[in-house]
Amino acid sequence: MSAAADIAAIYRASKKKKDINWFTQHIARPPAAVLVWMIKGTPITPNQVTFLATLVAAGSAAILVGWLSWVGLVVAAVVFELSFILDCVDGMLARLRKIASPLGHLLDFLMDELKAMFIYGCVAVRLWRQTGDDYLLIVGLGGLFCLASGIALTSFMRRPEYSGKTPTEDGDPAQVGGRRGPIGMVISGLEWSARVVVHYPQYIWICAAANRIDIYFWAYGAVNVLYLGLSLLKIFLRLGRFKCSA
Repeated sequence: MSAAADIAAIYRASKKKKDINWFTQHIARPPAAVLVWMIKGTPITPNQVTFLATLVAAGSAAILVGWLSWVGLVVAAVVFELSFILDCVDGMLARLRKIASPLGHLLDFLMDELKAMFIYGCVAVRLWRQTGDDYLLIVGLGGLFCLASGIALTSFMRRPEYSGKTPTEDGDPAQVGGRRGPIGMVISGLEWSARVVVHYPQYIWICAAANRIDIYFWAYGAVNVLYLGLSLLKIFLRLGRFKCSA
């Protein structure tokens, strides 16, 4: 079998049953399949790739803070996209070796959220360094609080004690859509838009190329504020309501 055919086979065999979006499936996973092909016969483990992806993302965050020109912004975006490709490699390698597990997915989720905090926090510092506006640091701190709180709430709501679902190696992805009627369609559309904003690897490079990283900063922060509020409301409505006595 040729290398190209082998890589194509790896891509097909190591895909998720339902990918998170088109960018991950069609843009990030093909080069990830090449990397999986290169390391499949080595002792490198999926968890080691997960940690490597986090280190690469940390390097991207450092570039965001230290290299303030447009070129630096583009380089930071390229390095970050490399970390996202590596983030695809770990799961694909685990599925190819048939060692995917709920614990591995939890590690991947944890590292993904740490990367999100790296990038958002360093973008806030970058914008502050470029403008001298202290208000941006306050907004960035608030955005990081909402992001960290959202991570904690997501972890809580995915616990089997709350969700009633047993964790799987692919996690517990949010279901979007399926509602009927005009209002339901509007709500599903808003959810879809929010998921696009939350999955920032698919558009942060566009913001960088346009030298408008502030678009990511405000959009991503706003969605995390909304997510925090909605998650708290859902938990309260389920666990915090008064019970009427007979």
